[in-house]
Amino acid sequence: MTFKHFLWDASVTKNKPLTVKNIAEFFFDNPTEAYRFTRALLLVKEKSVLRLRDCPKDLPVTTWKRYLDFGAQAGLLQHEGLVYSMSARFPQALKNFAGYAAKWLQDGSATENAKDIFPDAKKGVEKSRRTKPNM
Repeated sequence: MTFKHFLWDASVTKNKPLTVKNIAEFFFDNPTEAYRFTRALLLVKEKSVLRLRDCPKDLPVTTWKRYLDFGAQAGLLQHEGLVYSMSARFPQALKNFAGYAAKWLQDGSATENAKDIFPDAKKGVEKSRRTKPNM
């Protein structure tokens, strides 16, 4: 994970459209990870308050938890008790990115579709990597 901080100077972000893709690509270089993080963010934004049991069953609960917890660690989400909600708590080092993400939280479109944004990402549950010997 590399933070491309130079892409988030005030002059550069002034003309950027507000999309969740820019937020996800800030944290993840891998399209599958960015897709899953995007889905988690869009789900929380759509429902305003999200519990793990309310997440779709197309991904395991542990995957949802991993990306929702990452969002909480990054400052995009707030996790209290069993509930995830939107937040805007960023460290000072991410000040320029924080302004962009805060605008997306307030003004960005909730109709963005993660499948359209990351078409090359692996979607759904991956098959098990464990192999059992044939007996």
